[in-house]
Amino acid sequence: MPETPLSFDANEPLPLTGERTAPGIREENYWFQRHVVAYDYVARHVRGARVLDAGCGEGYGTDRLAAVAAETTGVDLEEPVIRRAASRYPRARFDAANLVSLPYGDASFDAVVSLQVIEHLHSPQEFLAECARILAPGGVLIVSTPNRLTFSPGGVRNPFHTFEFAPDELRATMAQQFGSIELAGTFHGARIRLLEMMLRKPFPERLIAQPAPEWPAWLRAAVSSVRATDFAIRGESRVQRPERSLDLIAVARR
Repeated sequence: MPETPLSFDANEPLPLTGERTAPGIREENYWFQRHVVAYDYVARHVRGARVLDAGCGEGYGTDRLAAVAAETTGVDLEEPVIRRAASRYPRARFDAANLVSLPYGDASFDAVVSLQVIEHLHSPQEFLAECARILAPGGVLIVSTPNRLTFSPGGVRNPFHTFEFAPDELRATMAQQFGSIELAGTFHGARIRLLEMMLRKPFPERLIAQPAPEWPAWLRAAVSSVRATDFAIRGESRVQRPERSLDLIAVARR
């Protein structure tokens, strides 16, 4: 989450900062749809619940959760981002606050959702402790984060990431606050896997190989065509291990 003030028109797409994605940005569509499939997966866990989307960014995911939850609140650090989200997505509430000092009482929510956020935080344990505090008994925390083993296989970390997690590292980090943790992972579906076979390299690796304005027409078309259905989220199994996933998804209960 950026620390410098932002200013933009609520009707325009959010500017690209490297920290968040948003709808309506063509070159971001692959990453955006990868986020959407995670929100749709989460929605199945929070129907009828009081939900907090911690690190909500542009707010599109909070709005998706609001379609099924009893009450939905999005929280992010930047007030301009929150004002924009509130103007675009009126069926959710939006607050500006620091994620390690949330302005909510104990046991205020049935579910806390935080997708692609924990890797940006300087104090993950403080954040997880806050999540535990505001969750009602039996509540659930759902966290997603890039899988370090596939996102940064050469050890070169995204400059906006403070921490990156392998599956065992994420589980161990969350286990300090939560007793029950289930891991799942986001995987490419058949269409993107076929494209990777043709490219002979991972699709995300091809995307970052050159700046988006220099992409050939076929790559721009491929990125534009990606949909959430081109990804699958699967739990731990002998075939689809979290170690091989694109993103890790942890479902934790106290």
